[in-house]
Amino acid sequence: MSGFIPKKFFLTYGVGYHKEELASFELALRDARIGKFNLVNVSSIIPPGAKMIPAEEGLKYLKAGEIVYCVLSKNSTCEKGRLICASIGIAMPEDENIHGYLSEFHSFGMTREEAGKRAERIAAYMLATTLGYEYDTDEDIMKAKEIMLLNGYKVRTSYISVDAECLQNNQWVTVVAAAVFVP
Repeated sequence: MSGFIPKKFFLTYGVGYHKEELASFELALRDARIGKFNLVNVSSIIPPGAKMIPAEEGLKYLKAGEIVYCVLSKNSTCEKGRLICASIGIAMPEDENIHGYLSEFHSFGMTREEAGKRAERIAAYMLATTLGYEYDTDEDIMKAKEIMLLNGYKVRTSYISVDAECLQNNQWVTVVAAAVFVP
């Protein structure tokens, strides 16, 4: 039996507020436009040759109720004034014969940019070490623009990130960021 190897993926994020934590999670998934799917959380590999596509295009491949694989970052709080974040980092080699990496990262008190850069560094680290490159997560990402050179391989890194603040005690806020795989 062969498994599902995605050819494409898209990125999305959402925020949900509700007095119940589960309902805030559902509303965050709806805001991210993935609430009508049965999501299966998977680990961090981008298959060789897989393409990142816009969410609008990727959603056309999916039907309500479908089992959908994704890398999902989620965070929730009901503490007034608390800032939460969910991020997905991406590291994709230009060589389509090599797999890439996604990383999920969630935090308290970080802005979306801070958490997004952290997720990006983690994904770049995982790919770099696979390619045999001694990667310093603090220094190397600071030198990088959009494309890094790791042991002779060109690698593109980026992230998607969302943050939200809890507006009142006993009201939940949930943030989600996801990389969603499609056929």
